[in-house]
Amino acid sequence: MTLPSAPPPRLLLPGLTPREPGLETYPVRPGGLTGVRLSPGDRLTVIDRYGRQPAELTVIDRTGTAFGAVQDAPATVLRTSPLAAEHGVDPRSALAIRLFGPWSPAGSREEFTATEECVSLVGAPGAPMDVQEEEANPPSELLLEIRRSAPHHAPGPLLPEPLAEPVLDLRIDATTARAYEVKKGQYIQVIDVEGRQCSDFLAFGARRLQDGVERGLDATATRSFTGRAYPQPGLHGKFYDADARPLLDVVRDTVGRHDTFGLACNAKYYEDMGYPGHPNCTDNFNGQLGGYGIAARSGWPALNLFYNTDFDADHRFVFDEPWSRPGDYVLLRAMTDLVCASSACPDDIDPSNAWVPTDIHVRVYDARRTFSMAIAHRVTPDAEPRLTRPSAFAPRTQALTRQFTEYRGFWLPDTYDRHGPQEEYWACRERAAVMDLSALRKFEVTGPDAEALLQATLTRNIRKLSHGQVVYSAMCNETGGMIDDCTVFRLGDTNFRLVGGDDYDGVWLREQALRLGLDRVWIKPSTDQLHNLAVQGPASRDLLAEIVWTPQTQPAFAGLGWFRFAIGRLGGPDGVPLLVSRTGYSGELGYELWTHPLHATALWDAVREAGEPYGLTPLGLQALDMLRIEAGLAFAGYEFCDQTDPYEAGIGFTVPLKTKEDDFVGREALLARRASPQRTLVGLELAGDEPARHGDCVHVGRSQVGVVTSATRSPVLRKNIALCRIAVQYAALGTAVEVGKLDGHRKRIPAQVVRFPFYDPDKTRPRS
Repeated sequence: MTLPSAPPPRLLLPGLTPREPGLETYPVRPGGLTGVRLSPGDRLTVIDRYGRQPAELTVIDRTGTAFGAVQDAPATVLRTSPLAAEHGVDPRSALAIRLFGPWSPAGSREEFTATEECVSLVGAPGAPMDVQEEEANPPSELLLEIRRSAPHHAPGPLLPEPLAEPVLDLRIDATTARAYEVKKGQYIQVIDVEGRQCSDFLAFGARRLQDGVERGLDATATRSFTGRAYPQPGLHGKFYDADARPLLDVVRDTVGRHDTFGLACNAKYYEDMGYPGHPNCTDNFNGQLGGYGIAARSGWPALNLFYNTDFDADHRFVFDEPWSRPGDYVLLRAMTDLVCASSACPDDIDPSNAWVPTDIHVRVYDARRTFSMAIAHRVTPDAEPRLTRPSAFAPRTQALTRQFTEYRGFWLPDTYDRHGPQEEYWACRERAAVMDLSALRKFEVTGPDAEALLQATLTRNIRKLSHGQVVYSAMCNETGGMIDDCTVFRLGDTNFRLVGGDDYDGVWLREQALRLGLDRVWIKPSTDQLHNLAVQGPASRDLLAEIVWTPQTQPAFAGLGWFRFAIGRLGGPDGVPLLVSRTGYSGELGYELWTHPLHATALWDAVREAGEPYGLTPLGLQALDMLRIEAGLAFAGYEFCDQTDPYEAGIGFTVPLKTKEDDFVGREALLARRASPQRTLVGLELAGDEPARHGDCVHVGRSQVGVVTSATRSPVLRKNIALCRIAVQYAALGTAVEVGKLDGHRKRIPAQVVRFPFYDPDKTRPRS
């Protein structure tokens, strides 16, 4: 008898796996309310994703018994929402079923089945997190799962809700194209309905077409003017025509992967592949644009939205399946009257459309609407996207500069209009500077198992951390590669705050708590509850001493030690609550001020006013990069990644293998790596005036022995410097190396290994 063989493993497609039929999911934002309409037999599950988050469930039906549960608690969120009046509920007396409690475990679930038609309103009550509370519990997101008794059987995913009321709502069927007109200022949303579908896009100046001048979106001109393969929302987000006239502004992009190098698919491509007569985007465009007086072409140079292309190491043009998922979109704003054309590409002979062409949907919105500029980020491939947001200090920083950079889901100042990076740099080195670092990710790690979890997942010995102390640590995987670096604040015996650079830190910590069976620890995101300013420079202590007040139960601000913190207030005992830590990322004496976003502008104003006599200057990301490279401070994606251990990243001091006896993730791998090191981080000083850049190869003779991780022109040293991950055989001080430019062989910059940090290597200034 032959036993059936196991089925072969299938491709993993996170975010694109078929959903359970009839399953719908909806988030409930902290402090928010989400309403869903249910039919008899539909099941509603309310999930406390992170734990310790109450929920309020109000059911509106004819009999009041749709769920068979008594609504006897105040519906605090509904009472302040316009949804109450919309559904005929008296906001003064609205009641709810209270779910979960102050210590509900992460992932707690409550399930209800509707017995009749009803509307369910679920609120996530939560007050702003108080930075003075030792046992902080930030409000967090709930998740609703609905399993329909009669699943909707429409083909493919449902379209996302419009961003506003469309003035044009246009479906482009698979393998076809459509032309349409757009007025100046209107917004064009191109939606990938089912995911992994290319949509070639053309745009022409309508007024010039009326004058007989055909000028369309020109990818070559656009790449030249923006310095990018394709524009993205932000400083360089415009598409131009061949006469350098801007046609479109990129407002939002939830994918971040498109193409401006290839032609729209055309008859020749398919003929050369052995498919004569195959439908193609170029012919489809020609058929749509002839009525506008636009001459036909054999191949249209288009903006190929969602097309996933790249150039390999041999400079060959390569492509694969798109990154886009169902409902992903790009939002463009017309900068003049336009004639546009969009396709739903018919390519089914290669991975361009994941082998199966599907529909594209186009919506056009009125010019009087406003939409935030944003890029979408997903913490994991199958997570819901989150759009870029401003920090709470934006009302003040936006008045000082228009130059903002998208940094890990936040818009942060790149440099300030009246200063510039060099002036901002010198202000920090000589006087004082203030910078917005709100993009740092914060997590409250609380509960009886909090210390055990951090001890098992971080390289530092967390058990030795005192109340009021901060420690800098690495977070490693089983191979010793770095997931992130972070600082940990100890607020109490069972209360910690972890500050890192990535939302994935929280995901990973929760996974480890589950693996270790630590069920009495909560890891709750608090990034949106704590925004922070860094005040750095030799005058920072004197400046802040005038405005930071701490009670007798906390350390006095003037005596606050390095990597210590205190909880106090702004200006006096009745001022804005804040936490102040003697930490920073500049290599200077400095502090960070942490407060709730509600108080951010008050904090900024107080710091700027107090700093005026000291020459305080706002500082952007460009100047910050110069400062941190001089100080030898690691940066994720540059000095480290999950292939790099802390020794290779130059932060081996965060791994106390001799004094930390407890096991932690990556310990065995780090023991082996330390015993047989292959690479280490060194400083390089370059000859001449030409700088290195991230990714440059470093050679001794023909062989590559290292790679530049970060580089800058040091204003204080008047030299070009670089951080370099190099083979240990060439790490000795004074070793002569060469930084490769071009292909690494045709041009070399002489350099030598020097002591780093380059600036204040003994860290006397931040310790002062």
